[in-house]
Amino acid sequence: MPRLARIDIGNEIYHVINRANGRMQIFNSREDYLLFEKIIEEAKELTSMRIFAYEIMPNHWHLVLSPRNDGALGIFMHHLTNNHTRQVHTTTGTIGSGHLYQGRYKSFLIDSENYLLAVIKYTERNSVRAKLVRFCEDWQWGSAWLRVNGTAHQKNLIDPSPVNLPGDYIKWINTTESLKEIDAIR
Repeated sequence: MPRLARIDIGNEIYHVINRANGRMQIFNSREDYLLFEKIIEEAKELTSMRIFAYEIMPNHWHLVLSPRNDGALGIFMHHLTNNHTRQVHTTTGTIGSGHLYQGRYKSFLIDSENYLLAVIKYTERNSVRAKLVRFCEDWQWGSAWLRVNGTAHQKNLIDPSPVNLPGDYIKWINTTESLKEIDAIR
């Protein structure tokens, strides 16, 4: 049976995720994270993608994206996952050893302002829920860190949210979500 076509409509917002094959760790060093951010930046430039939030975890990642044109999400994701897979296999000497990701990326349409805020918060709190850091802005491999600590150049990776983030952003992002909120996103 053929795969179902993905929804890939311009000017919509998507929560996009993917996980390493077998949940193995694919980001093991600072260089691994920097390489992935560089590939995100290349894909963004290639497709004029808007990135509202992201979090790179040791074995998976989350992106909150808005393509400007129909079909751009697929182009962005192809560039990102294909280049990342090739780079990892090249640097680790594992060319021909199999898949890096467990499957195709998953994308979920974000259909309201409240849901967008919930997904941004969910995405940026990933490292705290995983107990990698105590505060969201301490995890260098995500948009919370960029918003609070990034240089002007680094902040170019993320775009202004189409919905205003809460005025006390740091307090908001570090306030634990309810289980109901987490389950709704998962």
